Amino acid sequence: MEVAARLFLLVAVAAALAGRSDAGWCVCRTDMGDVALQKTLDYACGAGADCKPILQNGACYNPDNVKAHCSYAVNSFYQRNNQNAQACIFSGTSVVVSSDPSGNGCTYPATPSAAATRTGVDSPPATGPSSANDSSGTGALPVAGVAARLVILASCSLMALYLSA
Repeated sequence: MEVAARLFLLVAVAAALAGRSDAGWCVCRTDMGDVALQKTLDYACGAGADCKPILQNGACYNPDNVKAHCSYAVNSFYQRNNQNAQACIFSGTSVVVSSDPSGNGCTYPATPSAAATRTGVDSPPATGPSSANDSSGTGALPVAGVAARLVILASCSLMALYLSA
């Protein structure tokens, strides 16, 4: 019975780690061009991010540039999807960070509850904006999230074998 309890606990911890990130915010990469970031911004706002604060006269409108607005939108999407790592892929135009990007009177939500988490979201889009006609090099889907999950799954399997022996 003790082995079954340990195995259950191990699987529960692995499942929790597989869907969440250790960091708190999703932001747009600063080395990406405005065209790619505008696609990401449009996608995030259309897919459920709270983009009201980046509208004119909103608390996060300034600075008025694509990079800042993109970061706010992808973070809102990421938070509303419970900090699921897959909700910060956006075809490689964004990255999860541990330092708070808030500033200039704009506060980025740091938790799903602060971002008014959406209900009924089964899984966030894995690839973000469409890149079918994009030659900017941002269309490659990073596999880091998949690789991390496979490592966790393999570790759990090995641990289960060890515990059952």
